Parts: sequence; C-alpha cells; structure tokens
Amino acid sequence: MTTREFYAHEPAESVWEVPASGSARFSWDYQDGRERLLSLYQKGKDKQWDATTRIDWDLPVDPYDPLGIPDENLPVHDTPYWDRMTDRNKDELRRLFASWQFSQFLHGEQGAMVCAARIVESVPDLDAKFYSATQTMDEARHAEIFGRFLHEKVGLVYPVDDNLQALLGDTLRDSRWDMPYLGMQVLIEGLALAAFGMLRDTTDKPLPRQILAYVMQDEARHVAFGRMALRDHYAQLTEKELREREEFVIEGCYLMRDRLRGEVVLTDFGLPAADAAELSERSSYLRLFRKLLFSRIVPCVKDIGLWGERLQRAYVDMGVLEMGDSSLDLLMAQDEELAERFDAERFAAEEEARREEVAAVIAAGAGASEPEVKEGPKGRG
Repeated sequence: MTTREFYAHEPAESVWEVPASGSARFSWDYQDGRERLLSLYQKGKDKQWDATTRIDWDLPVDPYDPLGIPDENLPVHDTPYWDRMTDRNKDELRRLFASWQFSQFLHGEQGAMVCAARIVESVPDLDAKFYSATQTMDEARHAEIFGRFLHEKVGLVYPVDDNLQALLGDTLRDSRWDMPYLGMQVLIEGLALAAFGMLRDTTDKPLPRQILAYVMQDEARHVAFGRMALRDHYAQLTEKELREREEFVIEGCYLMRDRLRGEVVLTDFGLPAADAAELSERSSYLRLFRKLLFSRIVPCVKDIGLWGERLQRAYVDMGVLEMGDSSLDLLMAQDEELAERFDAERFAAEEEARREEVAAVIAAGAGASEPEVKEGPKGRG
C-alpha cells in the first residue's frame, strides 16, 4: 500500500523536482573549527534516538479526534455551518484538520531534510558540514514519525500546501549557500516550532504530545545551529546584501501568515471558498495562532543581524515586533527540558511496572515452594 491511497487529494506530481544552482564546496582543513559548532555537533551525535523505540506507538489514538484540540479552535465553530453538522460531520472535520496540519509538518520535515543535505554540500566550513549531517538524520526521523502517525493512526494525508511548497522552492533554488539556512532554519523551522509548541501545550492526547515534545527537542538544536552560522556570516556582509536577505524574510513571513491556514479542509467539507477564507480570517484562534507563529522567528532574525528599518516596519504591520525582545535561549531550553521530563516519567513508569512484575513472580514462586503438609500413618498406640 502506498501513500497515494491515503491522500485526500491526488498530488499534482509524484516527484517534485526543484532545479538547483550553486556550488558544492569541499574544505581540506580538517582541524580548524569553531568550538561552539563542534560542541553542537557533539550534542547532535549524543542526542540521536530511534523513533521506533523512544515513542510509545501502542498508545491509542481516536482517528476522529487525534489531537484533542477543543472544538472552539475550529474556524467553523459557533457558526450556522457548525449548527447544521451532525456528530458524524464534526468527527470527520476534526479528522481532516488534524490530517492537514500533521501533513504539512510531514512535508516540511522532508523539506528540512533536503535543505540540511544541501547545506552539507554547499557550506564552506567543515564544522557546519559536520553538524548539518546530524541534522539531516534528525529530519529524516521526523518525517518518519509524522508519516507513521498519519498512516497508522489517522489514515489520511493531505498534499503539501501550495504556499509551503513555494517557500521551499524559493529556498532551494537560490544559489547563495546561506539561503537554505535562512529559509529553512529560521523561517520554516521557526514557524514549525511555534506550531509544534502550540499543539504540544494544547493537546490532551498522549501520543501526539510525546511526538511533538521529542521533535522539538531536536529542533531546538537546529535553530541554535542556524543562529550561530548565520550570525558569523552576516556580520561580514554589506548593507545591500543584508537588505536582500531581509526582503526574503519579509516575503516569507507574509506568505506563511496570510496563506497557510488550511482553508482546503473547509472547502472539502462543502463550504464555498469565499466563506472558508472569511471564516479563517475571522477565527480568533487562527489570529492568535498566526501571531504566535512568529514567536521563534522574530528574536532569531534580530539575533543574526537582520533588523533593518523595512523589516521592523513589516513586523509592526504584523503586530509581532515586540517578540524581538523574547529570549530564544529560554524557549529552546524549555523545549529540551520537557522532552527530558517525558523520558523521566516514562522510565519511572516502566521501572515501577518491572518492580511489580518481579514482586508478583517472587510471590508466586514462594507460594509454589511451600511444603505440603501430609498426615502420616497413625500408630497403633
């Protein structure tokens, strides 16, 4: 069985080919390296994990409520459309929205894997190549996880959103070696991290919460890598070169804010396209979601040195400029700590189960070994 049998819509093409330009760069200096990046590379090696064993795939998932998101968060909630829906309709709508959202995570992770591999090829510094190689493996694992969840637990996959595909294409087509960093590590990964965090902190379902926490632990390292590498590089660029990269950031932020909204789910449900767009625009949850999507991007953009007047005006227009003062380090530390807490809780539960099992075996063995008291023959007395 192939994924094509799970798609809500037939993808436009089975393989998307993005013509690439730029140079593959080799470095013959195997000793020179930045201590910060080499330390991150070591951490990347130490933190590799197996999605098959670390995640408890036996946890049950209701395919008609896979994420446990409150109905109030659906853009159609509390409208005449919602009032006319049967319980079966509402179940299916929850399933479609969950599938659409996790499908975009899946496609984004494949894009991150390709971009990380591109960085290995094109970045001039060997320390950055080393780390990007570990990230490529991380992103492959994430694509594996989201794909497995959609196939086995939801049974439905959506094609890549046109606007996400457009941003991936722009990122990959650019011949400048730093653009996969900027497009993927800062914009797409930043948007994904914020979306992961909102869902992780909203869902009451154990399996998706576990998945999101563990993926975010990896992504915290990836964003740190992008910040280090780009901060060093952008300190050497001219004003003209910095403004060119800011234009790319502005276009990408508007694209994701205005268009990555899942209106296709509502039109699949029979709503006219105009109504779907209006409901998505008016939804208080989606307005908050669109704003919080930039909680990881804005401080990162500021940190790497892209903070020109036009970019700041764009962030004022989006209502997110104040996020530039947020502590990205604190957010990333919290992402890592939550995954470690999940591990500790799971290990403690497994240890308790083992203790109970051993105690039961010991008790059963003790009962079986007690000598049976038999009445001997009576004497003639």
